[in-house]
This record gives sequence, C-alpha cells and structure tokens, in this order.
Amino acid sequence: MIEDSTINPILQGGLPPPLLVVISGPSGVGKDSVLMRMRELEFPFHFVVTANSRPQRPGEIDGFDYHFVSPARFEEMIRDDELLEWANVYGQYKGIPKFEVRKAFASGRDVVLRINVDGAATVKRIAPEAIFIFIAPASLDELRHRLEVRRTENSDEIARRLAVARDEIAQARLFDYLVINHESRLDEAAGQIRAIIAAEKQRVFPRRVTL
Repeated sequence: MIEDSTINPILQGGLPPPLLVVISGPSGVGKDSVLMRMRELEFPFHFVVTANSRPQRPGEIDGFDYHFVSPARFEEMIRDDELLEWANVYGQYKGIPKFEVRKAFASGRDVVLRINVDGAATVKRIAPEAIFIFIAPASLDELRHRLEVRRTENSDEIARRLAVARDEIAQARLFDYLVINHESRLDEAAGQIRAIIAAEKQRVFPRRVTL
C-alpha cells in the first residue's frame, strides 16, 4: 500500500485535489464566449464571478456575468484586502473576490478564473501551482474583426486594444497551455480546455493550490 501523501488520491479511490484554472488572453479573443459555452456544456467547475466597476451592459446579469460595483465600493474592497487580484483596465476596475475562491475550494470544487494577462501574472506569483491557459486568436486580423463586430469600441479604441494584444500574445510563453479560439469553432476551444483539465486530474503528483 502506497502511503505517500503527495501521490494523487485517486490511487486509493479518493478524489484529486481541487484545481485553480486561470484562463486569460487578449481583449476580444472570446474568453467570455468560451466560458459561457463551458457553462452550457455543464462543465463541473465553479466559475468565479469577478467584480467590475464599469456600467452593466444590456443583457448582463449582476452576480452571473460580473459583480457590478461602484468605483468607490471597489476601492473599499482594495483597502480591506477582499480581492485575490485586481487591476485598473482602460480606466475600469476589475478584480477577483477572495470569498469566491475560498468557498469553492472548501466544497472540493475546481475553480476557473477569467482574468487579463497582467492579472494572470499576479496570480502566478501567489499560486504557482494553478493551471494557466492562454486563449489566443488565430491571427490579429481575426481579432480585429471580433472587436469590430461587437461594436463596443470606436476605431481608436480598437487600435489601442490591438497594440496591447500584440504585447499580451508575446507573454503566452509564461502560460502552461495554449488554446487557439478560431471564429465559429467555439466547441473546439471548450473541448481542448476540458481535455487539459482531465489530464491534470490524472497527474501522479497533482497540483495543490494554497491561498
């Protein structure tokens, strides 16, 4: 009988430890769409809802798409150390409430985080045993098309986002996995993420995240 506590508990009929999965990539690459498809396919993960200080858009649901808070309330959360990670992105605050992650881990569920590239770097310093997945566009031209179609930015803002995207794509080397999110092939990207998680669950020496 193997008694090494670092070996995957599945060898003894148990469950592997919960995983922290960080999904990141350039603005407009389709991170939200991939996560929505994972929800529709009923992936057995806890999707962390991030806090956001921007105005709520039509069709968005508070507590589901984001926790929408005022800039003043967000700054209060920063002061009170209520956030795992936060950033000011294009003049708007975004961050991850710690209670979301702790609650999921306490119940043994895997946690999926959707954050920008700088935020992923912050989480990697805090939780290096997390799984870091970079979602990339098939090309910058395709990314430009995505940004134009969603019609939430003007031409100057799109140009700025594409410039930032070039720098962010260069940081893909800091991640564990790369998933290309082709237009009209959403299920393919979601399936690749499912395969990554399934493989990680079978590691002899699993990742163990401590926050």
